Amino acid sequence: MLALQALDDAPRYLMADMVEDVLDRLSFLRVVPARALVIGDWTGTLAAALGPGTAQAEPAEGFDEERPFPFSGFDLIASLGTLDTVNDLPGSLIHLRGALAPGGLMIASFPGAGSLPRLRAAMLAGDGDRPAPRIHPQVDVRAGGQLLQRAGFADPVIDSRPLAVSFRSLDRLVGDLRAQGLSNVLARPGPPLTKAALARANAAFAAAGEDGRTTESFEILTLSGWKR
Repeated sequence: MLALQALDDAPRYLMADMVEDVLDRLSFLRVVPARALVIGDWTGTLAAALGPGTAQAEPAEGFDEERPFPFSGFDLIASLGTLDTVNDLPGSLIHLRGALAPGGLMIASFPGAGSLPRLRAAMLAGDGDRPAPRIHPQVDVRAGGQLLQRAGFADPVIDSRPLAVSFRSLDRLVGDLRAQGLSNVLARPGPPLTKAALARANAAFAAAGEDGRTTESFEILTLSGWKR
């Protein structure tokens, strides 16, 4: 993913949307963290906006959100685009809370349930009578609220928002997903599509659009809570 992001025309719209949303929330809450941790923002935009007291961690470079953090005492932790792919989401939220200082705020954003309906339909059309696992399981708003409560966060807030992006082809959508680290992470993904199956998937994706473009939707789920 990082190599693909080095290209001049690399897609960054999902991360840009999440970064903008975090900054909007902080301005609304009037939170100015003295010490912050940003996880998963490979663009570095959020850390730069938060200032010199901000640390960064990147799962792609070995940081593990499923283990106790080697540092703590943060006024703010923002986790962007990572928690939908962990095996132990309740445990990861507990570790996030543990790394906060008393009174600290956690904000986590990632693609949630309801994302990629056009891609799902195209894959089903391609697979036919024998559908294969093509997209990893995703979290919905209701489950997100239960997870925050289970992890011990105070004043939990859960919401989702759509992000619509249009594509000229299924290949371009898949390329964008790969470039943003959003491809299938299942330990046992389905087998590669045959040429005939891929042709059916491409046709289904194109048929879902008009004027040569198909609009896909991402549902961005945001979980936030405080450590009291």
